[in-house]
Amino acid sequence: MVMATSTITTITEDYATINSLDRELFVGHSQVRDGLQDGKLLIHDTLKRRIEEIDTDGCRPGEEDAFFVADMGEVYRQHLRWKLNLKRVKPHYAVKCNPDTEVLRLLAALGTGFDCASKAEIEQVLALGVDPSRIIYAQPCKTKSYVRYAAAQGVKQMTFDNADELYKTKAHFPNAELFLRILTDDSSSLCRLSLKFGASLDCTNDLLQLAKDLDLNVVGVSFHVGSGASDPQSFAKAVQDSRHVFDQAARIGFDLKTLDVGGGFSGDTFESMAHVLSDALDEHFPPGVRIIGEPGRYYVSSAFTLACNIIARRDIQDPATRQTSYMLYLNDGVYGNFSSIIFDHQHPYPRILSKQEHDDKGRSTEYSIWGPSCDGIDLISAACTLNGVLDVGDWLYFEEMGAYTRCSATKFNGFTNSHDVLYVSSEPGASALLDYHP
Repeated sequence: MVMATSTITTITEDYATINSLDRELFVGHSQVRDGLQDGKLLIHDTLKRRIEEIDTDGCRPGEEDAFFVADMGEVYRQHLRWKLNLKRVKPHYAVKCNPDTEVLRLLAALGTGFDCASKAEIEQVLALGVDPSRIIYAQPCKTKSYVRYAAAQGVKQMTFDNADELYKTKAHFPNAELFLRILTDDSSSLCRLSLKFGASLDCTNDLLQLAKDLDLNVVGVSFHVGSGASDPQSFAKAVQDSRHVFDQAARIGFDLKTLDVGGGFSGDTFESMAHVLSDALDEHFPPGVRIIGEPGRYYVSSAFTLACNIIARRDIQDPATRQTSYMLYLNDGVYGNFSSIIFDHQHPYPRILSKQEHDDKGRSTEYSIWGPSCDGIDLISAACTLNGVLDVGDWLYFEEMGAYTRCSATKFNGFTNSHDVLYVSSEPGASALLDYHP
């Protein structure tokens, strides 16, 4: 296990350039799989070492709390994967997805930009020494005082999708560099955003004309096909619509230079999405147009693993079959790091980290898994099958817990929303940038 220091070395190479180390890491799928496998082994070893230090029968309150292991090497690999598949698109990490300081430190060192949606997120990124030009304030409906804060900090890039936002910008930040966010079809995404944000193509011309009348500086178009999108064609259609708005802007007198393709990227569908998006960009936008994106879950989901302790168990006897199933209660739930079940439509799957010895011969056993609060909605899994009979004091772990988990945890029922994160790195490049040492 390694812990963080404050040292950052920033990569300043041209973003689209793939250096020799990148190519060496990613030549052939076998080497990619080896890196992933090394990361999983490192995470599992770190989980086991941590729980071996905990005596649940005698520890102080809180010492047996749930905790994370985060592999910064996985974030690094995802970055290289992005560079190889979306050469034209510079990522601006969506801080809201997981504002973990080590993640931000690594991405800052790798030269990415940042998508911030609030004053606090802008403050956190600026505190790392990131230049304001690498931040886009990607919130179409902003608080006036936050707009003034962005102006004072030199964070010029901002989005808008309505007339009132233009008047607000004129009053509080007339020198802002504005992106018109357009409406897209996000019906195939996990989390739809079109009900809340995005100007329809019926009103984009009027908004551009108003911006021109107000002498505001519109520099680009943005869209978002929804968080966790599953239909690659949603990107193709959004890029085509963006080209239409670029042409509208040119007729009004704007010279747009940037297209923001938003987020919606997931690790398991990334290559297919990237292929369709790249083809659409090449078809509709010449090389001189700057392209940025706002990936969030893509970078961090697979990097974080959560370990939870079983704090209670109930035995359920089926009178008809005489089979026994069990209700397990963990020390984390949907009001904590499993908030992704409610807010992000995720289905975390449990795996056994440690199990006491039982004469159960490892038979398949049915469980439902619950969180620690007194609310009946605090359900992690209604039904799952695991090998063997688990008991109080045993540990489970959950992979893919880096996106929309810690950031939306609460203190409901008096439980903590702050859990330890143990940082490791399965890639030498990430270790060097973060100054991690074995």
